[in-house]
Amino acid sequence: MAALLKEESTITAKGQTTVPKAVRQALGVDYGGRIAFLVDDELRVYVEKATEEESDPVVDRFLRFLAHDMTKHPGTSVVPLPATLQDRMAVLVGDIDVDLDAEIDGVVAL
Repeated sequence: MAALLKEESTITAKGQTTVPKAVRQALGVDYGGRIAFLVDDELRVYVEKATEEESDPVVDRFLRFLAHDMTKHPGTSVVPLPATLQDRMAVLVGDIDVDLDAEIDGVVAL
């Protein structure tokens, strides 16, 4: 792979560094912009402009697995919940009123 640009930066004692101006310009990011670091299996690090919606690699893998399974077994991959399970869930939830549009109180961490 031919490098279009090579810049160096020093890492501070706190593990911080400054992204060189030429790199920021090449990525199209400025103050407050977000970048993503990717490390491949040969320990090469790539930096790219982060997209608005970063995805979770574990969730992405599961969704690919699910899509593959649904394609391979279209009649059996997704089935309705059995009535006994629906009844059990209803008992566990009871008469709890849930507003899915309500704000979440407190700190949310994934």
